[in-house]
Amino acid sequence: MKVNNIFDTHAHYADHAFDSDRDVLLSSLNQKGVKYVMLASSSVDDTRENLEIAEKYDYIYSAVGVHPESVETNPADYLDIVKSVALSSPKIKAIGEIGLDYHYDGYNREKQIRLFEEQLVLAKELNLPVIVHSRDACEDTLDILKKYKPCGVVHCFSGSAETAKEILKLGMYIGFTGVLTFKNAKKALKALEVVPLDRLLLETDCPYMSPVPFRGQRCDSSMIAYTAEKAAEIKHIDTQELIDITCGNAKKFYSVED
Repeated sequence: MKVNNIFDTHAHYADHAFDSDRDVLLSSLNQKGVKYVMLASSSVDDTRENLEIAEKYDYIYSAVGVHPESVETNPADYLDIVKSVALSSPKIKAIGEIGLDYHYDGYNREKQIRLFEEQLVLAKELNLPVIVHSRDACEDTLDILKKYKPCGVVHCFSGSAETAKEILKLGMYIGFTGVLTFKNAKKALKALEVVPLDRLLLETDCPYMSPVPFRGQRCDSSMIAYTAEKAAEIKHIDTQELIDITCGNAKKFYSVED
């Protein structure tokens, strides 16, 4: 599928899945219709590695932050490190991904909430948007977002249409992945229906969430074309038009200029 102007608003190119061919792949994405990529960080180490990648490629930008799954291994001075990296380069455009993840047994709710709130405060201080991760933690996530009212996106959205409406009331964006193309994607598609075009972002979450027909393979930013095709079908517009709209949304959200 030939498209252009793709903005992948959430990618993990520091992931070990790209160790064997990272530079070859990232050097080729522009020729595959990818115009911009935003890297999301999961840990202090990720934050540093992502900035290195972003500074190597003109079209790549990065967020800094600590994922809730890293809460137990997080250094005590993590907030100072994240802030320092955020202030060190104009390539840093957001704080994230941050949030709550109650999926696995043994999670520490209190520690995750503290980690989330501390980074929301930092984002306000630095006047940066946030990339929010929420998994099996809808109620707590919404409560915190309503408390802090950040400029932000809830990425890899998997919630209900009702939850999407609550997020939209806060003025936030909602990001969708290749999940839209899955056979069991009815819930995500219903949510997409209620998201207005001017609040919609597209992402891969690569190397994960590859859309059909690549499901089970390593994902990369060029595959957004298939997610966009499905989203455009739901929104009753042309695929390229939807890609252009979501690219414009992402540029506005992340303060990215040509």
